[in-house]
Amino acid sequence: MTEHITPGDARALARALVRVDSRNPTLSAGAPGESACAHELRVVLHAWGFHTDVQDVVPGRPNLVARIGTPRGGRSLMFNGHLDVVDVEGMIHPPFDGEERDGRLYGRGAADMKGGIATMCAAAWRAARAGTRGEIIIAAVADEEYESLGTRRLLERGIRADAAIVAEPTRLAIMPAHRGFVWVEITVAGRAAHGSRYDLGVDAVRHAGLLLAELDRVETEVLPRTTHPLLGRASLHASLIAGGRGMSTYPDQCVLTIERRTLPGETPDDVLAEIHLACAAVRARRPAFAAEVRLLVSQGPSDVRSDAPVVRELAHAMEGLGESVSVKGMSAWTDAALLNAAGIPAICFGPGDISLAHAAEEYIPLDEIDRATNTLASFAQRWGY
Repeated sequence: MTEHITPGDARALARALVRVDSRNPTLSAGAPGESACAHELRVVLHAWGFHTDVQDVVPGRPNLVARIGTPRGGRSLMFNGHLDVVDVEGMIHPPFDGEERDGRLYGRGAADMKGGIATMCAAAWRAARAGTRGEIIIAAVADEEYESLGTRRLLERGIRADAAIVAEPTRLAIMPAHRGFVWVEITVAGRAAHGSRYDLGVDAVRHAGLLLAELDRVETEVLPRTTHPLLGRASLHASLIAGGRGMSTYPDQCVLTIERRTLPGETPDDVLAEIHLACAAVRARRPAFAAEVRLLVSQGPSDVRSDAPVVRELAHAMEGLGESVSVKGMSAWTDAALLNAAGIPAICFGPGDISLAHAAEEYIPLDEIDRATNTLASFAQRWGY
């Protein structure tokens, strides 16, 4: 059981959460999942005066939903963060000791994103204690690192708010937008034949190379034409390739997997159309070219106006505390996209550096936990009115 944590103490809560192994079992065979972490956090928040509810997303893998403040009072606010962490293989320090040294908290999930979860919980408690008129909802969710089942289930159950902040690590920058992504599998067909029979064989690997060259043209010439003020341009890269059966055999198949990072306004259908056009361009030069294109996975982009109320009031809260305000685009995909798609204006803001997420060395500066907590507490109190 977690040791007693003084109400509003974000540092102590972050340390306690990092010490709980909550590796995502889909990503790490035999990992324990989020249950222990959700229940530990529930004990703490219940003691702090939150109304708490643990809701299974799938058996043994719950969301924790905690509420504080005044329902049906002022504007409601959701703080969202994920409890699951990725694998620990290759880490250069103990992953779950929660060691503090040199002004940093070390451990898997310290930056991504248990430091952010501790920050949002402590901030909610402080805002409620100061007398905010609105309700603050803590959504500590499962499975963000794989399929975002936690936030999806949260929304399916009808949990809503007037705005949301996802406390991903942004180094205290306000991040109202991020790209989406589309994963596409392209199976290029050939015709198997002995390596000496050029008159019979069709080389699927070479044809895949021609398609890659055409996709390279799309990446370097077409995608830079459209940009977003915070996110820059869209991008495309070849993630995986497999083909061929032997040195003296024409390959009958080559499979490419493509990731396309999308800007707000772009859809999976747009990406599929783009790839079909690339295939048609190759076929115009090589009539024997044949390929099947299949959508694997897609997650939409997220975009909130830089002058939206949630952005503007968070910036005012920072200014009131003497913090410099920086509004940027988020590099990674987050659950903010799902919240926005459900009609909840959601932005990212939190302590820690996203470049340390999933890294061999993961830590969060303790002073950023303090500053983020102060900022979010001030913002939540303002937002409730």
